[in-house]
Amino acid sequence: MRRVSTLLALLALGTAGPRFEEVREPVHLAFPRDHGAHPGFRTEWWYVTGWLDGPAGKRRGFQITFFRVATGLGAGEASAFAPRQILFAHAAISDPAIGHLLHAERIARAYPGLAAAAVNDTDVTIDDWRIRRAPDGRFLAHIGGRDFALDLAFRPTQPPLPQGHDGYSAKGPKPGEASTYYSMPQMRLEGTVTESGRKESVGGTAWLDREWSSSYLVPGAAGWDWTGLNLADGGALMAFRIRDRNGGTLWAGGTLRAANGRRVTLGPRDVAFVPRRRWRSPRTGGTYPVDPVLRVRLPGGVRSLPLAPLFPDQELDGRAGGSPVYWEGAVSAPGARGYLELTGYAGKLNL
Repeated sequence: MRRVSTLLALLALGTAGPRFEEVREPVHLAFPRDHGAHPGFRTEWWYVTGWLDGPAGKRRGFQITFFRVATGLGAGEASAFAPRQILFAHAAISDPAIGHLLHAERIARAYPGLAAAAVNDTDVTIDDWRIRRAPDGRFLAHIGGRDFALDLAFRPTQPPLPQGHDGYSAKGPKPGEASTYYSMPQMRLEGTVTESGRKESVGGTAWLDREWSSSYLVPGAAGWDWTGLNLADGGALMAFRIRDRNGGTLWAGGTLRAANGRRVTLGPRDVAFVPRRRWRSPRTGGTYPVDPVLRVRLPGGVRSLPLAPLFPDQELDGRAGGSPVYWEGAVSAPGARGYLELTGYAGKLNL
């Protein structure tokens, strides 16, 4: 699905007048072009999550997210300072030894030498933060925060996974209520993590989501639940549901790619997130179902995956930077590990 939760404040910059490109079926993904930016669409993200395996069995989660937002402003202006595109990024480490997220962020209008998103391949920069795809196919990321730094390389082990119908990911019943969406699951990572001044070498697994759209959530949507899981047998599973204001499901979907490469597309009746326990944030008052059971209906029957968080307090509070509050955390299940995202539980969404 993913991931506009940190974009919501910036989306208010647009007006009713600007027109953006719409996602229509069929989608024709082409690489490396679609690793790059799509500035005609309103929102877009490069979103990497995963697990860091460190010395002595130390395990942490992480997220690195770069966003691009077309504001609809300054289209007729020649000045390079016109805020046509806004770029910003979030990064966080989930360290159970700390018990809450370490978080850092950057934001800037697109401007040569300061912030840019290349259109021919992945290369997004904001000041000294960067994610790019190297000639050997690896994705390289550098993030420096006050409390931590990440220098990581992500090596694809599988081809891109188109979500939905060959990359057309429906978010509602009407044409245009959709995004173009593909993932890069089962990426092998290596690099270094610096935390509290101490640098450590790490390995692990990661998941990259690429998504762009101009019309994302259906009317009446209050938030969503999403997960991306790297399965121990080499498969990958993505599932999401969009919630209404009463907690019901407005839309749902997902994709399973089995270890043998066979792909199963999941529809609204195939996905359910069943809460088991809720955690209440002492900072925001948001109450999150942090360890749901994910149930997906597959051709061979229903598969149930209990998602256990690495620790409960993986809430990202972006209010200081003008962004919303949401829960984004490392989770595991029997034979799987990945990330869970929960939005709209600690405030109103205005997308």
